[in-house]
Amino acid sequence: MRAYYTVPGGSLEARDIAVPAPGPGQLLVRIRAAGLNRGEFLGKIAAAKPAGTDAAGEVDKVGEGVTAFKPGDRVMARCPGGFAEYALMDARETMAVPQRLSWEEAAAAPIVFLVVYDMLVAQGRLKPGEWLLVTGITSGVGVAALQTAKALGANVIGTSGSADKLEKLKASGLDVALATRRPDFADAVMKATDGKGANLCVNNVGGTVFAEILRCLAFEGRLAIVGYLDGVLKAEIDLDAVHAKRLAIFGVSNKLRNAEQRARTVRGFSADVLPLLADGRIRPLVDRVYPFDQLPAAKARMDANQHLGKIVVTL
Repeated sequence: MRAYYTVPGGSLEARDIAVPAPGPGQLLVRIRAAGLNRGEFLGKIAAAKPAGTDAAGEVDKVGEGVTAFKPGDRVMARCPGGFAEYALMDARETMAVPQRLSWEEAAAAPIVFLVVYDMLVAQGRLKPGEWLLVTGITSGVGVAALQTAKALGANVIGTSGSADKLEKLKASGLDVALATRRPDFADAVMKATDGKGANLCVNNVGGTVFAEILRCLAFEGRLAIVGYLDGVLKAEIDLDAVHAKRLAIFGVSNKLRNAEQRARTVRGFSADVLPLLADGRIRPLVDRVYPFDQLPAAKARMDANQHLGKIVVTL
């Protein structure tokens, strides 16, 4: 079968490899579409590895012990090696694709919306009427955070270097758009929130805006660290602000989590957010769809920050 590998240097290489066989608790899935995720390509790549992190498709075979799915079922999941004609999914992390979602929309959902569930609901405890600040809101995670927060009844402030992209997000419910890439938005956030500050912030950008975000947070505010678009992994911390305002700072990553911990997030997401996708209150925003053999071009679009929402490849 055809598959892509990420090779040292961060580029993609097409290869012909054998179709894998599902082991206990696994599904072999014929991939119909797969989403691009920037995090997959960050950091040093020491050796070639299968590319892709989430996908959607039809179950082809089930491994020993799998009872929740059968051949022919439409599924989506976190899926290492998803840029391939066939890939393996862990049944514990696999979800049925809601009927109203296309393959492209389904492929755009698993990683970003599971991350968003983790940081807005499981850890962030976002409540109706609260204010959410999202830096780099035009990214895939940023757009999913906006859509989910609005469905939960929250108000959303977003920053981006592109005024045009921010304008387009107003149709998705963006309440306050701040066109900037600089750490200069605290005054605007405080003004929008009547001087109280944001209850929760999603930091997609990284270290360059960390100190500014602390100035934006309300009493008992929460800060989710999820991305480093600026490549800066260190920042100054105002300990007095953290202390006096009783702030909570937490990370959102699956890097060190085991399969059961990831599955627990999937179960929570399936109960709390998947119904919003099923009934149309949330619709994944697909920026552009590329054919499978144009995956390198799709990655180039992502690397150039030209997208709004998620880029998807189809097979």
